[in-house]
Amino acid sequence: MSTPAADVAHAVDAGTPVTDATVGVGPWPGGRASWPGDPHLDPELLERGDHRNVEDRYRYWSMEAIRKDLGRRSRGFEVAVENLNHDFNIGSIVRTANALGATRVHIVGKRRWNRRGAMVTDRYLEVDHLPDAAALQEEARARGLCVVGIDNVPGSEPLEEAVMPEKAVMVFGEESGGLSPDMLQVCDRVLHITQYGSTRSMNVGHAAAIAMWAWVTRGR
Repeated sequence: MSTPAADVAHAVDAGTPVTDATVGVGPWPGGRASWPGDPHLDPELLERGDHRNVEDRYRYWSMEAIRKDLGRRSRGFEVAVENLNHDFNIGSIVRTANALGATRVHIVGKRRWNRRGAMVTDRYLEVDHLPDAAALQEEARARGLCVVGIDNVPGSEPLEEAVMPEKAVMVFGEESGGLSPDMLQVCDRVLHITQYGSTRSMNVGHAAAIAMWAWVTRGR
């Protein structure tokens, strides 16, 4: 017998909207006659209920309306993730980028990526594909973005002491090897998260969450 968690995982794999009957709201009370005239709202959700993985302020909103509102409220930074070997952490990074108000996410390298960890948040956020590090550099320069690598390599600066640029694209490498040599070449700066234990590095999904949180809490 399937479980709610298994059903959600299957929905992510199948590319269908994730819903969970234990959260969210049911059909709009009072039926069609009482539906509000707000253009943000989706008639199908008003009729059937909204159990999506969204914050309560977006209940009954259409996907397009949520995307537009997130674009208006974005924090101004972008995220890039190297995808050289189908890293399983990419979905988690996309989900965090959505949660912390990134303007967009660039998948650099292989076009296909594991969406399971994104929990469908990529549908509400602009996610594009760039073939390599040089393409990311060109994209960043065209829009005045500083390319900031996050990796604990020699010569990198401590994240907690750095003055973060106003407009930046933060770049994360793969779990096994960090940023590739080609990506390090195009970074304007490289920052690292200071560690106090014995491990050489932390999970890239966790590092990405820390770096994005640090950026949005620096007075922005």
